[in-house]
Amino acid sequence: MKKLLALVLSVLMLTAVLAGCGSGTSLADVKKAGTLTIATSPDFPPFESLGEGNVVEGIEIDVLNKVCEQLGVTLTIQQMDFDSVLAGIAAGKFDLAASGITVDEDRKKNMLFTDAYCLAAQAIVVTAGSPIQSKADLAGKSVSAQTATTAEKYCMSEGYDVKAFQANSDAQAALVTGKVDAWVIDDLTAAEMVKAYNEENGEGALVILPEAMTTEPYAFALQLGSDELAAEISKIVNQMVADGTMAAIFEKYEAPYTAPHN
Repeated sequence: MKKLLALVLSVLMLTAVLAGCGSGTSLADVKKAGTLTIATSPDFPPFESLGEGNVVEGIEIDVLNKVCEQLGVTLTIQQMDFDSVLAGIAAGKFDLAASGITVDEDRKKNMLFTDAYCLAAQAIVVTAGSPIQSKADLAGKSVSAQTATTAEKYCMSEGYDVKAFQANSDAQAALVTGKVDAWVIDDLTAAEMVKAYNEENGEGALVILPEAMTTEPYAFALQLGSDELAAEISKIVNQMVADGTMAAIFEKYEAPYTAPHN
């Protein structure tokens, strides 16, 4: 009898879990709540960073505030490490993930993406005087990257000795302290962080190589099953790309803009 009861309970629990998997967030859910709750890792300028009073600001925050205006809701932001952002949205803990997220086929197995809002590239950063002058020079070298990013994934696939860190600031520190030979990070964030570092430590202390590692689309991520909400956000994002609003937001942060090819 105990075994039968345990079996019944196990089946009921499994049914409950499966029922919750991939159910997603609907547009009606968001409008009823009156808020779009997002997860982000605010260590990725100019897309997300902490401003005065530790308020999260940046390109994606401006974009999502525009989206919320169109939806008639407010934006609620929850901060965490990047790998927790991805795990949390896959589990449906938040309505949307925004953290400079690249669309790739592996991620599509666990989450749903809006249409892309820009194209980005992975940049290679080295110290002044480094013998590394191109992507080909990375063979047999060690590189730093942020944990769970496409930079980490791509560098591992290329066979580099990858040292991953929760924060990009730590990945940068690994380079400047000589723990790695190069640092791989998204190009716009590289430009901002290298500029800030060089202003404090001498012009040219860190160098971004002219050859990019990869080119990839950025989009917002949602839980699987959130198709209606993703479609509505994609509609708003595509309009922002078409009417110049998206480019204007990038210009506000002095960031070059490359439109996606949706």
